Amino acid sequence: MDHSQAPVLEALAAYHRQGQTPFTPPGHKQGRGADPRVREVLGDAVFRCDLLATSGLDDRKSSAGVLARAQELIADAVGATHTFFSTCGSSLSVKAAMLSVAGPYEKLIVGRDAHKSVVSGLVLAGIVPVWVDPQWDPERHLAHPPSAEAFRAALAEHLDARGALVTAPTPYGTCSDLSGIVQVCHEHGVPLIVDEAWGAHLPFHPDLPTWAMDAGADVCVTSVHKMGSGLEQGSVFHLQGDLVQPEVLKQREDLLGTTSPNVLIYAALDGWRRQMAEHGRQLFDDALALARDTRARIDAVDGLRVHGREDFCGPGRAADMDPLQVIVDISALGTTGYAVADWIREHHQVNLHLSDHRRSSAQLTHADDQETADTLVAAVTDAVRHADSLRPARPVEVPDPGALRLEQAMLPRDAFFGRVEQVPWEKAAGRITAEMLTPYPPGIPAALPGERLTDDVLRYLRTGVEAGMVVPDAADTDVTTIRVSTENP
Repeated sequence: MDHSQAPVLEALAAYHRQGQTPFTPPGHKQGRGADPRVREVLGDAVFRCDLLATSGLDDRKSSAGVLARAQELIADAVGATHTFFSTCGSSLSVKAAMLSVAGPYEKLIVGRDAHKSVVSGLVLAGIVPVWVDPQWDPERHLAHPPSAEAFRAALAEHLDARGALVTAPTPYGTCSDLSGIVQVCHEHGVPLIVDEAWGAHLPFHPDLPTWAMDAGADVCVTSVHKMGSGLEQGSVFHLQGDLVQPEVLKQREDLLGTTSPNVLIYAALDGWRRQMAEHGRQLFDDALALARDTRARIDAVDGLRVHGREDFCGPGRAADMDPLQVIVDISALGTTGYAVADWIREHHQVNLHLSDHRRSSAQLTHADDQETADTLVAAVTDAVRHADSLRPARPVEVPDPGALRLEQAMLPRDAFFGRVEQVPWEKAAGRITAEMLTPYPPGIPAALPGERLTDDVLRYLRTGVEAGMVVPDAADTDVTTIRVSTENP
């Protein structure tokens, strides 16, 4: 296919060239009705390009096939059979994928390191999760994706499972053995969904980890806004094979998605595909070289350790890692990643990616250059020089993996929508949580609806919040009280 084409962008240009006049939403009418103070900040182009997908970008019958052609081009660019755009992020895409595989009271094998959007899908659909434990690094207090053997054991025990879901890469850049997990799933005749939200760039360079479609996965969900050039909320999901029907996947997306998609997001997805098809290899040649240099420079700073393959990959750990996620262990400084990230933002106006009790990370992409890398290195180096002001750090009581793993005592949907009460956290042990309690980022719930709470996990969350952890989805974000089910199976 001709990847110099950009159907959405070309249709936008044609709309303006033809001088069309809308008597349709959006009500600002190409910005004419927008407050000048808003236009001053957002710019006129945002409003000029904000128009309906039908009776705007295309006619009311979509007879020009603008969106369909754009989706065919991205499928061709990455080697998928079908690709669908989403303007509600991968949070919607992964739910659509899950609902295409399993329905109410049907089982889905899921890695317990899943994002909160996966848990939301379980709640909405009434799916029964069969959890597969991640691989735990006890030295570094970090979870890596579950192994293929863990999925094999789960599928052997639950022969009625309708499919499986794994997250790879994780927000820390660690990757599972996707080919091995695909093989296990297909031996059982069930599809594998890969939540590859952090892997939009993977198809475009051979030195990056293997991406889901190349590994043989059936459905892959990707956040183009995370590691690509998409606008926030820009996501795509890819399909291949015959275990999930494309019309079913599209219907599930229609069920969850908006009837008023943002054409700006479509346009950015379309342009990103063209950019990657034409220039992706060179862009990531440069990005990977910059990452190697930046990682080495930060690792050379006294008190810092940049994690590489030797730390994250091997037996019992990850199968691969994305070097563009620069994970920095700062535990030798005697403080927390939360404190370091907050200090760097305040003093250098630099925003780091994710932080935990002993790490902060920086996400590099094809958009970074020597100037941004130098800014990052200078900020991190200065934080080390001021580490005394960040001590003593409040300790975070991180349980061992056995204590982190909670019993799934109720179906997530039943706990979430059932009768609840709010109790002090000190009295919540033994109760079943009716809400997600999710340190964010990375957005992996420490406790999710239907799990029975323990003192260990409650102390982890409370000490985490006191040390700077953010738990935004809790009814009480300070986690001094917990929303629990009034039932007690």
